[in-house]
Amino acid sequence: MPASKTLLLCSCDKTQSFDPEALQLAADAEHVVVVDQLCGGDMQIAAEYLGGMNEVLIACGQQAPLFERLSEEIEAEFQQVAPLSSIDIRDRAGWSSADANPRRLHAKQAALVAAAQLPSPMVPVKNIESNGICCIVGPTEQAVRMAELVQDELGVTCVVNDAGPIQLPSAGYDVARGQLTSAYGALGNFKLEFARLQTLNPAGRGAPGFGEMKATARSECDVFIDLRGGEPAFPSHQKRNGYFWADPAKSGELERIAVTARERVGEFEKTVFFKLETSLCAHSRASKPGCTRCLDVCPTEAIFSAGDHIQIDSDICAGCGSCAAVCPTSAVTMNETPFEALVQAMDVMARVYREHASESPRLVFHTLNEGAEAIARLARYGNGLADDLIPLALEHVDRVGHAEIMAALGAGYVEVLILPDNDTDREAVASEVTLAQAMLSGAHHAPGRVRVVTVDELSNPGDNAGRVSDPVLLVGGRRDITRVTVSAMVEEIEAPIPLPTGAPYGAIEIDSDKCTLCLACVSLCPTGALGDHPDRPEVRFTENACVQCGICESTCPETAIILKPQLDLSKDALSARPLHGEDPFECVRCGTPFGVASTINRIVEKLENQHWMYDNSDKVELIKMCDDCRVKAQFHGDSAPMAGRERPRVRTSDDYLDN
Repeated sequence: MPASKTLLLCSCDKTQSFDPEALQLAADAEHVVVVDQLCGGDMQIAAEYLGGMNEVLIACGQQAPLFERLSEEIEAEFQQVAPLSSIDIRDRAGWSSADANPRRLHAKQAALVAAAQLPSPMVPVKNIESNGICCIVGPTEQAVRMAELVQDELGVTCVVNDAGPIQLPSAGYDVARGQLTSAYGALGNFKLEFARLQTLNPAGRGAPGFGEMKATARSECDVFIDLRGGEPAFPSHQKRNGYFWADPAKSGELERIAVTARERVGEFEKTVFFKLETSLCAHSRASKPGCTRCLDVCPTEAIFSAGDHIQIDSDICAGCGSCAAVCPTSAVTMNETPFEALVQAMDVMARVYREHASESPRLVFHTLNEGAEAIARLARYGNGLADDLIPLALEHVDRVGHAEIMAALGAGYVEVLILPDNDTDREAVASEVTLAQAMLSGAHHAPGRVRVVTVDELSNPGDNAGRVSDPVLLVGGRRDITRVTVSAMVEEIEAPIPLPTGAPYGAIEIDSDKCTLCLACVSLCPTGALGDHPDRPEVRFTENACVQCGICESTCPETAIILKPQLDLSKDALSARPLHGEDPFECVRCGTPFGVASTINRIVEKLENQHWMYDNSDKVELIKMCDDCRVKAQFHGDSAPMAGRERPRVRTSDDYLDN
C-alpha cells in the first residue's frame, strides 16, 4: 500500500495566499498543513512530519536545501526519515502584482503542484573516465602559470605558442612549442593536432632549448585548457565538458579555471540526452543529400553525417534538444524531456487551471537556471509573473520547436511565450517560432499568440487574458498533434497554409514536360510519401508523409521536382494522389504493356533513320517490343542478328532401329 502524503504550505510571512483544499487535491495529499514561517519559527512542524512515515511535500523552493539538511539530520539521529520533495509556488505564482486576481493565482498554484506529481522520465547515463591528463595551450607566461596551479592534481603538458623564455624546466609538467590546428572531443577523450611542434629539452646547462621540429603532431588528453585568447576551439564552448577557455578581458580567469579543472579527474556519469532511430532519418539516400536540419542547428557540432543517416557523439552532446525540435521524422528524440512528457505536463497544468479559474492560462517556457533565477528576481523585486502566466522550466529553451508550441495551444493555452537566456538562444528558436506563427496566420489567428519575450514582459497582461481556448485531444506524435491543433483553429478548410522555406511540411510539384517517370524519386523517398502505381507508369504522393527532405529533388535526373512548403489540412493530404502519370506502351507483338508511351515514342523518333543500326523498320520494331518478344525476335526470323542455322532433327532410338 503506498504511503500517504502530507502537504506543507507556507505563506512566507503572510506575503502570499493560497487555496489549501485545491492544493491538497492537486497534490493528492492526505493531510495539508498551513504555516507562516516554515523556515523559521514553524520549522519544528517540518521536523515533526519529516520524522514520520508519510511522504512530505513542502511548497517552498527557496529553502529547499535547508529542508534537505534537516531531513539528513533527522535520518542520522532517528535512523529513519520521511521521503521529501519540494516545489516552488511562491516565485512562480504566489508573488504577483498588487492587483492580481487571487482566483488566477490559486489556480496557477494548483496547476504547478499537479504537474509536479507526474512521474519523471528515466534518463540513461554513461560512464566517462578521466585520468587527469591535461593539455594547456597558450602564451608561455600564462601557460606555465596555469601549469603550476594544476600540476599537483593533473598530469600537465604545456604547448606554448610564442617564443617566450622558459626560465627553469619543471619536473611537474612537460613543455613543448607549437601551433594548435584542430581539436575534437570532450572530457576524457580530446584529440588535438599541432603544427611545427618542438619538445623542450630539459637537459644541459644554460637557457633550455627545444628539439627538432615536427611538421604535424597529434596528442590526446582528458582536460583541455585553452589560453590562446582568440576564438575558442569549439562552438558553444561553454557547453563542452572538460574544455576551459580563458577570456583575456577578465581578471582572475586562470585561478577560476584552475579550481574547476582540478576536479576533472576520476569517473563521471554523463547523461545520454538523446535517442536516435537511424531507420527514421531522412538525411540521405544513395549518396543523394536530404535533410540537414539537425546538422544546421546543433550548437556544439556533436552531429555528423554517417552515410544515409546522421550520428551523434554522446560525449560532445550538451542536451540542448535543438535537434529534436527540428527533426521532421522524430528520428532524434530526447530522453530527459521527451515530447510526450512535455505534452502531458502542459495538458495537466492547463486542465487544472481551467477547472479552478474557468478561463484559459498562458504559458512561458524558460530555462531551469538563468530563467528561473530571472523569474525569482522579478517576483521579489518587481511585480512577478502575470497572474495567468504559467511557467514551464526546461534545461534549454532550444528544446522548444513548433510542435511543442502547437501542442501548448492545443492543450488550451491562449498564448505561448519563450524566455531565452541570451541572443544565442533567441536565434536558436527564431525559425521554429516563425513557423508556428505562419501556421497561426494561415488559420486566421493572431501570430502574436506565440512570441519570444524578455523578463520585463512577463509581468504584463496578455492580449488574450481571460479568454477561453478549447483544448484538443493531444494524441500522437509531433506531426499528428500539430496537424490536429491547426485544424481545430480553422473554421473552414480552404487552401493549404503557405509555410516558410525549410518547413517540414509540404507538397512537391513535378514538371510533366521534363519527367520521364523513371521513378528514381519513388525508390529513394525515405518516408514513403512518394509511391508508384501497380498497373501503370505513375508517381503518387501522400502529402501528410512528406517532410520536405529534398532527396527527391536532388535525385531527379531531369530536375523536374520542386519542393513547395505548405500545410494541407484537408483529407486529401492523408491519402495518395497522382502527381504525374502516362499510359504504358503496348508491345507491338503480344500487346503486353511496358515502359512509358511517350518515352518509347521519343526513342523511336530519335533513332529511326537517324542511326545506322536502325535504318530499317524491322530493327526499329525491336524498340517497340517487350523484353520477351524482343529476345524471340533477335533469335528467329530471316534477318535476326542472333539467329543461327536451322537445328538438325533430333534422332531417337526408333530411327536407329528402323535402319
